[in-house]
Amino acid sequence: MARDMTPVLKRCRSLDLDPVYLGIDKKSKRNARQGRKLSEYGQQLREKQKAKFIYGVLEKPFRNYFSRAQKAKWGTTGDNLMILLELRLDNVLFRLGYARTRKEARQIVDHKHVLVNGKCVNIPSYSLKKGDVIEIKEKHKGGQRYKDILEVTGGRLVPAWLEGDAANLSGTVKEYPTRAEIDVPVNDVLIVELYSK
Repeated sequence: MARDMTPVLKRCRSLDLDPVYLGIDKKSKRNARQGRKLSEYGQQLREKQKAKFIYGVLEKPFRNYFSRAQKAKWGTTGDNLMILLELRLDNVLFRLGYARTRKEARQIVDHKHVLVNGKCVNIPSYSLKKGDVIEIKEKHKGGQRYKDILEVTGGRLVPAWLEGDAANLSGTVKEYPTRAEIDVPVNDVLIVELYSK
C-alpha cells in the first residue's frame, strides 16, 4: 500500500499550511520562500496538493473523487469534491473527535474498531451517507486509547452536519455538509481549473 512518508511539518511548510488543520498543535516555522511568486499553474497545483495532503488521499483516488464530483447532479464540481472528501469515514471520525489526526482515524478504521450502521467497516475511504450511524466497537470503548483521545479532542467543535455522543463514542451524519461548513483552507475553484485543462 502506497503511503506519503514526508515529514508532516516539513510538508505543511512547503504548502504554506497551518498544521492545526491536520489536528497537530505544533507551530510550523514560516516558509522562507514566501517572497517567491507562483505561476497560475503553480497555484492550482499547490491547492490540489493541499487537499490531497489534508485528507490523506493519493493521486489516483483523488482523480476518482474529482470525476465523481463532476458527474454529481447537484452543486458545483469544486463544492462536490470537498463534500465527497469530507464524507470519508476517516475524516468523519476525526471531525467527531474520536481521533487526534486523520492519520490516526485511518488507523482506527484499519484496525476494525469502527461500526457503521452496526456493521464493521475497515475501509477509511468508505463514503458515508445522510443518516449513517458511526460508533466505536463496544469492546474498545473502555480502552485507555479513547480516554486519551477524548482528553485531547474534548474541546474540538463538532460540525453542525454531524451529531456526536462522546459518552458512547458514537455519531450520526445528520445531513450533507455545505461548502461553507467545511473549514479547510483549500481553493477548490483552482483545483477544478487544473483538472479541466
